[in-house]
Amino acid sequence: MKRISLLLVLLCCVTASAAGVSFDSSAPGPAALAAGVRAAAEGLELPQPAPRAAEKEWTVLVFINGKNNLEPFGLKDLNEMETAGSTDRVNVVVQLARIAGYSTAEGDWKTVRRYLVKKDSDLSKISSPVLQELPRVDMGDYRSLADFGRWAKERFPARRYMVIVWNHGSGWKRAPAAGKGISYDDETGSHMSVPQLARALAEMGGADVYASDACLMQMAEVVYELKDTAQFIVGSEETEPADGYSYGPFLARLLARPAMPPAELAAAVVDAYNDFYASNDTGSTLSVVNTAALPDLLAAVNAFTSELMLSGEKELIVTSAKEAKRYTYPENKDLYDFTRRVAAATASPGVKAAAQRLNGVIKGPLVVYNRTTNSTGGIWGANPVYHDDSNGLAVYFPHVPAAEGYTGLRWAADSGWDEFLAWLSR
Repeated sequence: MKRISLLLVLLCCVTASAAGVSFDSSAPGPAALAAGVRAAAEGLELPQPAPRAAEKEWTVLVFINGKNNLEPFGLKDLNEMETAGSTDRVNVVVQLARIAGYSTAEGDWKTVRRYLVKKDSDLSKISSPVLQELPRVDMGDYRSLADFGRWAKERFPARRYMVIVWNHGSGWKRAPAAGKGISYDDETGSHMSVPQLARALAEMGGADVYASDACLMQMAEVVYELKDTAQFIVGSEETEPADGYSYGPFLARLLARPAMPPAELAAAVVDAYNDFYASNDTGSTLSVVNTAALPDLLAAVNAFTSELMLSGEKELIVTSAKEAKRYTYPENKDLYDFTRRVAAATASPGVKAAAQRLNGVIKGPLVVYNRTTNSTGGIWGANPVYHDDSNGLAVYFPHVPAAEGYTGLRWAADSGWDEFLAWLSR
């Protein structure tokens, strides 16, 4: 979810194309043929598929779901990407969808367009070429993301790939199923659940860097679900301001050093984002998780929760959780801050040792980069925001048993966190 005002927190913010679908430009598959039929029926013209390009260092894929109240910001971000553009060593490829009711800019088209982003200094007009135009795409269907990823990788091969999903996000929260996940499509009423996001990334062949330009996605439940689909995961523990990522600066840094490794590109996203919000007195959080360290996190969490249950220190646990850094959803807690508070107050040597080990993993190999900004609250100093105690990874921590569907997550299946929550609520 991207935040649009201080007074309003908005709703957080085909299986792969049928077997046998070919993405070879000389042999369109059923999905491509169907798109052509729809285009003809609706009077759209689809350009001929472009030939496969030569391999470059990086291809950055940005899936912009503007089919909701964030549409104006999607157009703005594509214009911002054009200040950098693509080069002979880096591709920037975008799928942008729009919906009626929010913006009439750029000719007020209401289809789905795929672009190769070209350099352009005019921030008021998108000038990048439209490579493909589709009449209607459900941007909340994970298969649409998977299809875009396969298409972009086929057309614009590279040594490394970065995938960004742009829209509202809600991570995991205690709410109806419709409230959990990312990429909300107001036209269809659908969105991607956390497991579906992982499936989309897997079906496109994964990424070196995956980033959620969306709110509340940097949670243990999310990164663990994605652990086999990306080397590094970029996301925010808290809601994002509506402007989202600062695309021009981080893409410019990539273009200046196109052979940069994945960890450096992920850090560049964080730096550009936090530099921008620091300059605008806006609170923000953004971090990079190294998925290679998730087995270490799992082992440390399991040891920690086991010691907590053995200790029986429920009152201490509840107090520590209430005092720990929380986010827009009160059940989202910074895992490090909670564990730190437990370690400082426990009477159990086993709990203390396990807590210190867990926080050593979080601050060591797991969260490899983390930056936050605070806000003084504007000219009147109202509603200041402090994120100094955000350490890069949140966790779902209600004071009641986990919500329905939680046990379907890989995190719940492999960790003892859900058993710990159930024990605590008894």
